[in-house]
Amino acid sequence: MSGRIERLLRARADRSRIPILQSFFKTGPGQYAEGDVFIGVTVPQLRLVCRECADATSDDRLRLLRSAVHEERALALLLMVDAFKRADEAGRRTLYEQYLANTATINNWDLVDCSAADIVGGWLAERSRRPLQRLARSRSLWERRIAIVATHHFIRKGEVDETFRVADILLHDEDDLIHKAVGWMLREAGKRDPAAERGFLKSRYTQMPRTMLRYAIERFPERERQAYLRGTI
Repeated sequence: MSGRIERLLRARADRSRIPILQSFFKTGPGQYAEGDVFIGVTVPQLRLVCRECADATSDDRLRLLRSAVHEERALALLLMVDAFKRADEAGRRTLYEQYLANTATINNWDLVDCSAADIVGGWLAERSRRPLQRLARSRSLWERRIAIVATHHFIRKGEVDETFRVADILLHDEDDLIHKAVGWMLREAGKRDPAAERGFLKSRYTQMPRTMLRYAIERFPERERQAYLRGTI
């Protein structure tokens, strides 16, 4: 299959989208994705190619994951998620290990968000969660985001405690992309267990970055949301 996947991607590329993608994903000097390369393929088109290439090999996926082209890395992760869902335990272990061995190229929020819950969360669901603590304390922004987004898998199963544990580690993180991810996961946890989210926030909300708090309380009743923002809960 070598080369066929890339040709399928490029057949769907639209160069007119490249400046929009470069701006949206912050590829300018000094920004978090400085120098990333886009070819102009949309997410729906990526998912179409993923379905067409469901028989991609492990070598195919790793080649794409190590590509300089953003959409090729995104496709690799979609293919890994699809393979993970179909794999036996040994195959899932391999995919999980390959994922964590290549976090240097899972280097934007969309790449993390389309894959961390399914692969990292999926593998750890019935195992020790200690790897999430290591990731949450990583110097890598993307590994820290992987740690919190991975807990979305547990939230979907009705388990929210791991989200709160990782959120505690990241509570004072300095990066806005972590503030948004933690707030997002707290909000998702609150959909499952509103009382647990409020219990977590009660002793922490005054310490949280404003963006994190705003995301976490986005679905609260307006009067309650304003009380949190004013610090009067």
